[in-house]
Amino acid sequence: MTALHLHIVTPAGKNPIYPVMLRDEDGITLVDTGMIGQFAELLSVLEHENVQLSDIKRIILTHSDIDHIGNLGALVNAVPDVEIWAHSDEIPYITGKQPMIKFTPERKAMLPAPIAELAEQLISQRTELKISKVLEDGDMLPLQGGIQVIHTPGHTPGHICLYFREQQFLLAADELRVVDDELVGPSPPATPDMPEAMRSLKRLLGLKLEKVLCYHGGEYTTEPSRRIAELAESAD
Repeated sequence: MTALHLHIVTPAGKNPIYPVMLRDEDGITLVDTGMIGQFAELLSVLEHENVQLSDIKRIILTHSDIDHIGNLGALVNAVPDVEIWAHSDEIPYITGKQPMIKFTPERKAMLPAPIAELAEQLISQRTELKISKVLEDGDMLPLQGGIQVIHTPGHTPGHICLYFREQQFLLAADELRVVDDELVGPSPPATPDMPEAMRSLKRLLGLKLEKVLCYHGGEYTTEPSRRIAELAESAD
């Protein structure tokens, strides 16, 4: 498992985000794709890892936020036979059957013109996307010795975390963040159903964890199971 260190520009400056690359015998899996306008940066990071686009076998989407699916269209154009895996509750937002939950006209107006244009291209292209594998809570993916899909709705309806059992590692996507070196819950302004997102933390209880990787904030290794239990208790 390799975290791919990218950056997004926010009003507060550049912030890192962490898509993930998995190497298995049948090829490369990307978990999330970064923000729109980052394709060149993503390519550079992949090249640094000695990965060519043709090596990419599949893309797992943790959810449909624009900073997670931003380079999906460019990747599909470059690798037409790439597989796309996503949770059943998220598929309508990925494929354009439902409007993107958080990409409102107000948010689009905040983007620089070139990025907004790329966003429109991605939105219009969604109807052409084909989901290769529909994921459900509890699915065990045949990657990295076994990855468990954990449905954690709230941040979006079909948000998922991925639990790597052999490595005792949780890929938390946006269900958790690291802020000032502490593990915290999802961002309230970016989470339409914050109570549901906090209740979803209970689905992470009992996991044997050595490390958590958050899309925003990076790694957390200080007794992550204990900290998640504290957060889940606060949701009561």
